Amino acid sequence: MLRFILPVMLALAALPVRAAIEIKEVVSPGGITAWLVEDHAIPFTALEIRFRGGASVEAAEQRGVTNLMTALLEEGAGEMDARAFARARDGLAASFRYSVSDDALSVSAQFLTENRDAAVDLLRQSLIQPRFDDDAIERVRAQVLSGLRSDEKNPQNIASRRFDGLVYGDHPYGSSLDGTIDTVSALTRDDLVAAHAGAMARDRIHVSAVGDITEAELGALLDNLLGALPATGAALPGPAAPEFRGGVDVVDFPTPQSVVLFGQPGIGQEDPDFFAAFILDHIMGGGGFESRLMTEVREKRGLTYGVYTYLADRDLAQIWGGSVASANDRVAEAVEVIRAEWARMQQDGITQDELDNAKTYLTGAYPLRFDGNGTIANIIVGMQMRGLPIDYAATRNDQVNAVTLADANRVARTLLDPARLSFVVVGQPEGLMGTSN
Repeated sequence: MLRFILPVMLALAALPVRAAIEIKEVVSPGGITAWLVEDHAIPFTALEIRFRGGASVEAAEQRGVTNLMTALLEEGAGEMDARAFARARDGLAASFRYSVSDDALSVSAQFLTENRDAAVDLLRQSLIQPRFDDDAIERVRAQVLSGLRSDEKNPQNIASRRFDGLVYGDHPYGSSLDGTIDTVSALTRDDLVAAHAGAMARDRIHVSAVGDITEAELGALLDNLLGALPATGAALPGPAAPEFRGGVDVVDFPTPQSVVLFGQPGIGQEDPDFFAAFILDHIMGGGGFESRLMTEVREKRGLTYGVYTYLADRDLAQIWGGSVASANDRVAEAVEVIRAEWARMQQDGITQDELDNAKTYLTGAYPLRFDGNGTIANIIVGMQMRGLPIDYAATRNDQVNAVTLADANRVARTLLDPARLSFVVVGQPEGLMGTSN
């Protein structure tokens, strides 16, 4: 996926660490809702905009159109071509970033208070009036195609595509949002215009702002910036139905080290047992060098440099996944150790010491995330996307601390599913048999 990262004024964004923040809900005169954290210490504001749906709203035969369209938003707008737009943005000391995932199209903006009006007007043009010039389309398309060709030789990308295809099937999650060489090559300017209208509409907006801006100022900004977007966009897809059959799927690829992805059904953050699962994941593989898998797979046996797990609560599916890489002659052992640890935690649970240590780390690290306007804006817009309450940041650590050992071990017994733990291995693993493509 393309990522066009512009210079960010990090010095302006660096604010003292804040363990507690006051979030206010702002509704613009035109009815657009945003969450705001006012901070007038520095004349600077960070703005985060999310359009729910992202690349999942596109048709299968046009896979990659939202990614290409998003990459073109900064390649000229209104009367300005790509160079003129870049000069105008840089002249305002502003930063705009545009990206897309399967769940959201994201726009990040940072600007000085003295240049706010001009910066917002420029950003508005990129959102409302992107040019999609032919030369820009072909230049960016060539970059996407180059990346796709490179992905065909990258074991990690091969594994990701295989894993997603097996787990999600025909759902949009089952294929890469970058598209394929065939789908991206066939995209037209009309396709990009239609994708813009389908993905960027007012019925799927989530907004946060942090910094030197008042409620009234933010309300007016929202209507000016977003009010002219279409009222509704393309239909959102339905939920995915992840399928985990267990076992190992092997993709033959000439490389000295096999790449492994693994997973099983997960849990959503709205579930009352989510924080128990969150702690279990930290202990299993999400806690870095302190996790069980790092101890068993790396420290005791030297099978890998790193192994990790994660809970992925996507809009339309939840999985508990992980990844490891190991030499072809040792990867079979790594897979077996992971399976054994999955079964051990499911059967025996965790200890009180493990629970206490996980709580100490997770609650202590959380306030450190709130270390700047841009970071805070990103966190609170993510809270909106997850449907979390506005006071979540203040109550999150209490929810972590409320998990008891009985809770954690009950969830370990019911959520961990060794029989459905599924592996995709890309490489030439010795001693592992599976289905190859």
